[in-house]
Amino acid sequence: MAEQYLITNPATGVPVGEIRLADVEDVDTAVTAARVAQPAWAGTPPGERAAVLLKVSRLLEERAEDFARTETRQCGKPIRLSRDFDVPTTVDNAAFFAGAARVLEGKASGEYSADHTSSIRREPVGVVGSIAPWNYPLNMAGWKVLPALAAGNAAIIKPSEITPLTTVMLAELFAEAGLPPGVLTVVNGRGPDVGEALVSHPGVDMVSFTGSTRVGKRIAELAAGAPKRVHLELGGKAPFVVFDDADLEAAIHGAVAGALINGGQDCTAATRAYVQRPLYSAFVDGVAELMATVRLGDPEDPETDLGSLISPSQAERVHGFVSRALDAGVKAVCGGAAPEGAFYQPTLIVDAPQSAEIVRDEVFGPVLAALPFDSDDEGLELANDTRYGLAASAWTTDVFRAARASREIAAGCVWINDHIPILSEMPHGGVKASGYGKDMSAYALEEYTAVKHVMTENTGVARKPWHRTIFTGGPS
Repeated sequence: MAEQYLITNPATGVPVGEIRLADVEDVDTAVTAARVAQPAWAGTPPGERAAVLLKVSRLLEERAEDFARTETRQCGKPIRLSRDFDVPTTVDNAAFFAGAARVLEGKASGEYSADHTSSIRREPVGVVGSIAPWNYPLNMAGWKVLPALAAGNAAIIKPSEITPLTTVMLAELFAEAGLPPGVLTVVNGRGPDVGEALVSHPGVDMVSFTGSTRVGKRIAELAAGAPKRVHLELGGKAPFVVFDDADLEAAIHGAVAGALINGGQDCTAATRAYVQRPLYSAFVDGVAELMATVRLGDPEDPETDLGSLISPSQAERVHGFVSRALDAGVKAVCGGAAPEGAFYQPTLIVDAPQSAEIVRDEVFGPVLAALPFDSDDEGLELANDTRYGLAASAWTTDVFRAARASREIAAGCVWINDHIPILSEMPHGGVKASGYGKDMSAYALEEYTAVKHVMTENTGVARKPWHRTIFTGGPS
């Protein structure tokens, strides 16, 4: 008998939905259907594929409020974030990839050999198995299935079992928009069984995963057995580097926004603020003062700034990091109190050593650690002193400092005088332990396509000159 799973609002503990958990047989059924459906979808003219994605964009925009409220209720995030960021971003992503579907192309034909014409084709990889996290369920589903489908692949997506509702709703929009059966399937289930079955299935040609570095390593190991293409967007520990000529007010506001977005449950969140010593004290005071104004409360109240974390256990995990730091003698300028259910106060930690756990490891909560530095060399060295490399920001009014920071900070994205903004047209993805591959932008289409070289012989001559490198005999 299929197992039913209750989806609970982390802010209230009230059930908001129920799903049926898939099993290994369900994964096999989904893969079989995808393999049957994919060739016809790949052969569908790009304009027709684009029309489906564009209709999904319109339908999602029409039902934005329903999606936003569902996202907030399953995640505990503020309704303003769901309404003003999560849903509109996915609407825009769908419209972007509808257009991108029509410009899939390789290099123009050319003669790179005296006797041949070469051309490059971009073709779909085949069947893509995707695994999405719980922090941005709708966004992450869009980041994965939209470029995959635009490129002509079939997609099977496993959302987190604790936040699957908007992913299921998105798949329903695709069906309504005319996507053929089998091209997109949602399999709900737990990672160790359904997720691993999807990754290791021989009928899956590519795996796309967003989540922790630990699980990403496991997925890479499983996929290597085939082997198959792997796209990984993993953890982060984003540095926020403030030079002494920075606009202090802008840096303070940027730090609070960057640290608290989605309750800090964001791999690109600002987590390590390195501030040049002349501004350090004023920065700490300003961040603490601004954090104190953040309204923690009911996620469905439009006045709420910070909702709950994803679960009481996640709040306890975050508090564990803070408690261990405080026990080691580090100071919390604001916050740091024990959680109330899944709610955790904005917290600013100061003067922790670079070697401290709270500076080095991913907390995934509304916690910012601030540390001073002296020289520019030191600030950039500290920023890069991490195993992660997803995102970073540098704050300065000096164009040369900005150029140096953007060049030397090892991260997939470096913002200058801002932190967090993303655009459909721009790629997102990391380096080092933050993974590899790009989401969004035209670069994402490269992830979901295979490059094929086609070479055509032009002379019609049977005996090619190069044949003499293999044999010299035979009739003239």
